[in-house]
Amino acid sequence: MNAIRPEKVEATETETVDSNLAAVTEVEAGIRDFVRNDIAYLRRPAATTTTDSPPLDPSAEATVTNVNSLIQRVAGTSLAEIENLISELESLRDLLHAEGQRVQREISGYAQLSQAAMKSTRMIADNVAQWKRAADGLRNS
Repeated sequence: MNAIRPEKVEATETETVDSNLAAVTEVEAGIRDFVRNDIAYLRRPAATTTTDSPPLDPSAEATVTNVNSLIQRVAGTSLAEIENLISELESLRDLLHAEGQRVQREISGYAQLSQAAMKSTRMIADNVAQWKRAADGLRNS
């Protein structure tokens, strides 16, 4: 029989997780660098606005628009996934609640059945005891 060593399985899973984390970190670093390099000069104190300040050039506005759309796409996907997870969790909660109530009903039914069985057993035992006394009385007479 062939057996898989747990150390190798765990090492493979760890490598996969590490490579996924590295990819995510690389993407995040790329986004940060992009934002810092392309629109860092757009961050100015809002209190010192003057009428002499030149309007943003079209390429800067396009960059800001591109970054905003990128953020909305990334956030939109994440939000959709989170909303799907929330709805799945809510449906699971409802299912668990319904199953809990069903189990309580089943337990109640079994308890009632058990009590009925106990009463029947007592009645049978009492009847058998009466028949035994009657039989003993007939034998003694």
